[in-house]
Amino acid sequence: MVRLSRAETQERNRAKVLAAARDEFARRGFREAKIDVIAERAELTRGAVYSNFPGKRALYFAVLADLAERAPRPATPPADPTAAGALAAFARAWVARLPLATDADSGEARLGRDLLPEILADEHTRRPFAQLMRVDAILLGFALERLRPGRRLVRVAEAALTTLHGASQLAAAAPGFGEPFHIVTACAALLELDLDDAWLATPPITAQARPADEPWTPPTATDLLTGEPVRPGDGVVTVLGLHRAAAFEEAVRTGADVTAVLVTSDPGELAPLARLAVADLRGCLDQAVAPPARPRLRLVCDATGELAAAAGVTAVSDATETAVRVDGGRIVARAEGFGACHAAAVGSGPSRSSGG
Repeated sequence: MVRLSRAETQERNRAKVLAAARDEFARRGFREAKIDVIAERAELTRGAVYSNFPGKRALYFAVLADLAERAPRPATPPADPTAAGALAAFARAWVARLPLATDADSGEARLGRDLLPEILADEHTRRPFAQLMRVDAILLGFALERLRPGRRLVRVAEAALTTLHGASQLAAAAPGFGEPFHIVTACAALLELDLDDAWLATPPITAQARPADEPWTPPTATDLLTGEPVRPGDGVVTVLGLHRAAAFEEAVRTGADVTAVLVTSDPGELAPLARLAVADLRGCLDQAVAPPARPRLRLVCDATGELAAAAGVTAVSDATETAVRVDGGRIVARAEGFGACHAAAVGSGPSRSSGG
């Protein structure tokens, strides 16, 4: 019999807890689910569950994130759509997963029902989630702008996501309410609205970049937008706490090649929430826009802080905002504080494109 290493044992136990928790949350919902039952289903002790997840809410977020990340991806990329066609396809993918009036009050349709109530219940989760929704809107906006260049479309994306999240909540509270086709049509029509979505080339508050000459030896990480391993090369690396997560847009708008690294002071609970927010969006975006039409951007959730440390950020919080510019395999500029992403992108040293 092969003896597992400690890391392999921990990974196996974590997988067993996630599988058991998924069954318990699907059967009883978040509030009625019991950690003792989850431990029994996983054939582990209650302490073993808590050694992998700091609490029931953290476990719930991890279950949903794992499901979203493991969802099958389209075998055939979408055909070249118009912006309106892509937004309609995105909305169709979203409403296709909503519960129907005929669905039983258990199973996978029930799993996500308690997500927003749990987020709303605590400022600790509500504030990061607000930024994560901005991240989703920026990512969707970028995809639409590639198909309809010439204007910023992040506010259109915000309006679409507001409509779709509202549809999700009504589908849970009033199954059968509303016609999905009308929701799709309404989302596509948003592109014709003038939402006064202007982008300031220079942020109102701009940190100053300072020259640097430091080694850049980043670890391999997982790109949340593709699910593939990446090792960030030349370009701009932004290290952002979840209260500042959307600030990477400042660097992307300069035309730089950007790796956005999300960090948090509570990786046990908030890192799965970040993974879930991006994976949910990716699942719908995959069915609407082929990858080449997406921005040249990598997005990483750095739960361990290793990538942040490689960028010289050894202590992270949800307010962290640091950016470095990498050229020729070395950090050549650094900025901290509000506006750091823009400052590093336009700071000292030439920028080079890196393959993700």
